[in-house]
Amino acid sequence: LCAPNIFRSSFSNWQTGYATGEAMAKRGPKRAVTITWKYAAGDEMVGGFKEAFGKGGGQVLKDLTLPFPQVEFQALLTEIAALKPDAVFAFFAGGGAVKFVKDYAAAGLKSIPLYGTGFLTDGTLEAQGASAQGVLTALHYADALDTPRDNSFRLAYAKAYKLQPDVYAVQGYDAAQMLAIGLKATGGDAKKVAEFGAALRKARIDSPRGTFTLSAAHNPVQDLYLREVAGNLNKPVGIASKALADPAIGCKM
Repeated sequence: LCAPNIFRSSFSNWQTGYATGEAMAKRGPKRAVTITWKYAAGDEMVGGFKEAFGKGGGQVLKDLTLPFPQVEFQALLTEIAALKPDAVFAFFAGGGAVKFVKDYAAAGLKSIPLYGTGFLTDGTLEAQGASAQGVLTALHYADALDTPRDNSFRLAYAKAYKLQPDVYAVQGYDAAQMLAIGLKATGGDAKKVAEFGAALRKARIDSPRGTFTLSAAHNPVQDLYLREVAGNLNKPVGIASKALADPAIGCKM
């Protein structure tokens, strides 16, 4: 509902779904099947995907769902095989994403390109192994962006934590940057909510993902990358959607 004192350094579910639909439509598939858990995040990501895919001339043959957090995919994978779509859009995360990608490959469906929001393969690649190779996802960050800003961030993060940063590390880093912008504008007084918010609304945040601003709904207006799994990386292969702003459906501000 666009609360005036809530700002996000991450994304909206609509954004990631929309960018994936835009990227799929541009790459040629015309007939798709969607599959996700039946809950709010799944509904929102599939909704964004269908909006963009439809605008690009695509047709969704069927929306397949199962209750969260179930991971018994076999019956739905059999249905995908029978429908013979040009591509599949999926949203799962965590352990569910690991099992879905492995089951998809084991069912012999890798000839049907698999697309998803980035959470399908972020933080899950090691467990998914060879099954994930070639999977295409859209997200506001990717491994090896190879920009000076991102390279310096990744090096500093690796030195500090002995790990490679992921999308969650970037979001946390940018949340701290946003706090710093607001605190600087208010002389360190976080109780000055109006002044704090005003500073963020006009800010440009210099993120490792690329510079972004904040929309009227206080979500990032940002590029979303199309990534392809290669080895243990989600490598960027292009921009799925440029400077994408969430439409803020239901915003009360």
